[in-house]
Amino acid sequence: TGVTQKKKLPDGQGMQAEEDAEFVGARVEAGLRAARFSSPPSSEEFAASIEPKNVPAVFRGVLNGSAASSRWDPLHGGLDYLLEKVGPDVAVEAMMSSTGHVFYGDLRSHERVSIPFSTFMHSCKSYLGGLNAADDSSKDKGIGEEPTCSEEMCSASLENSEQLYLAQVSILNTENKERCSLEVLKEDIQEPIFLKGRPFSSINFWMSRAHMRSSTHYDPHHNLLCVVAGCKKVTLWSPSASPFLYPMPVYGEASNHSCVSIEEPDYSSYTRAKYMKEYSERVVLNCGDALFIPEGWYHQVDSDDLTIAINFWWKSRIMTEMLEHMDAYYLRRILRSEDWWIQRWTK
Repeated sequence: TGVTQKKKLPDGQGMQAEEDAEFVGARVEAGLRAARFSSPPSSEEFAASIEPKNVPAVFRGVLNGSAASSRWDPLHGGLDYLLEKVGPDVAVEAMMSSTGHVFYGDLRSHERVSIPFSTFMHSCKSYLGGLNAADDSSKDKGIGEEPTCSEEMCSASLENSEQLYLAQVSILNTENKERCSLEVLKEDIQEPIFLKGRPFSSINFWMSRAHMRSSTHYDPHHNLLCVVAGCKKVTLWSPSASPFLYPMPVYGEASNHSCVSIEEPDYSSYTRAKYMKEYSERVVLNCGDALFIPEGWYHQVDSDDLTIAINFWWKSRIMTEMLEHMDAYYLRRILRSEDWWIQRWTK
């Protein structure tokens, strides 16, 4: 029995071929819609008129021409480059999901495992080879259906429907330098010009082997997500949509994650969740694109096969003035009357 995968398209454009890939929900206010920039703004413009609004912004082609985008692309020798650059002995922490391609925030549905970076790269090479072989076979037979990747072609990490995902592997970490497993990759990264002077908390490496989906969550930092290779589809909700997302309890291990299942939402238990899509906006990031996700904005990410991204985290102004990393969340909870928001947004 084969594992069905989407057909590989050149230059990581798999998701772009989907119809109506981007949308804005009917209840998203105009002032909360993501801004679009065809060219990067200056540092002054970003600091004066983009970051203070606390609204997402899409920047096209930010990484075009960078060392990372030209050297890391799996479809153009990037896996071999990363293998040689990082070396055979570096261990990284990977997420292993027990729920197929979906990675939920709670510890019951995934575990973190330490694996050699080289093992993951070889796994990706095997997976890419399997996709190419299946693609060639379909072309030879004149078959138009999507190719399959046999279990022999795919690596053992997919056995029993488990998947590995390199999530938040540190390239830079100002609070814990010992966690910087991939510090050597910083040589290939040039920070976007509009982030010049930002005191980054961390720079992280993200890579999916096959299609994967993250659960809906928010981060306690400002975030610039940059796609180096492949494609990501990001669904966004403003903090005011929190009542419809049912955040996990503040005393749990994943209080910044939504309780609502991505694949099969239970509207009988989470009745307000039926409004989730109406308050969401989805953007598509292709190779070179970047997305500014302000602190507190919920987001859920779909990644195409063999997608690589980096992200920059830095503290927002309000977070800089807070003592604990969850204080901003608690402050929002205190200031917001949930009943008032529900009455306003469901009218």
